[in-house]
Parts: sequence; C-alpha cells; structure tokens
Amino acid sequence: MTRFFTRGQYSHCEIAVHIHNNIYHCYSSSIRDGGVRRKSMMLDDKWDLIKLDIDESQIRHFYDATKGSGYDLWGALGVVAGLRQHKAKYFCSEWCFEAITNKQNGWRFSPNDLYAIKSILTRRH
Repeated sequence: MTRFFTRGQYSHCEIAVHIHNNIYHCYSSSIRDGGVRRKSMMLDDKWDLIKLDIDESQIRHFYDATKGSGYDLWGALGVVAGLRQHKAKYFCSEWCFEAITNKQNGWRFSPNDLYAIKSILTRRH
C-alpha cells in the first residue's frame, strides 16, 4: 500500500548496522513491531543497502532517546494525504531521517523520498 501511494518501489526503510556475515542490527520504527525498535536480522538480496558515513553511536544515541515510541500511522499516511504527524511517534522513514541527520523534519519523507535524496544523506553530518 505504501508503494502505491508514494508511487515508488519502497514501502519500508531501516538503518542496518553490519554485525557479521549477513546479520545486521536493524533500527527503525515498524508498524508490525509497534514502533521504534532495534532487532538483529539476516538481510538477503531483497534489501537495497546504501552505505552511510555515520557512526553507529549516533544511531544508538537517537535510538536510546526514542526507543519505545509508538508507530505513527497517521504520520505515515500524512506523507501523501497531508495529515498531521504525532510528535511522540515515528514511522520508518521519519525515524531514519532524524537518526541520520539529527534534524526534526523527518515526517516529510517517505522511504522513496529518502532513496531519492540518498546522495545528501550519505554525506557526513
């Protein structure tokens, strides 16, 4: 459904930190997991991985500050429908943008928007 409304190929995004082999610590906000979370996942070739020039400590710091925050379904819908976001909740691309940039405008971006601006996000912040 997300791909349909955002007219792109991506419906979700994560920040994946390599552990070993194809195991990653994956940080995001997930509707399935109830909001902001980190979990270890085996990532296969269906994932598009984009190298980011940021320290894991920056991601961990933002995660520690936001873990347990709920999933912002209205905010996720608001990316395409103009609905208001919930300031204490996050959807996936909102959380990832804010973790990467240390800025609070993540509610404006879908996973497809983040992919489109990946050249900006891959620069050191």
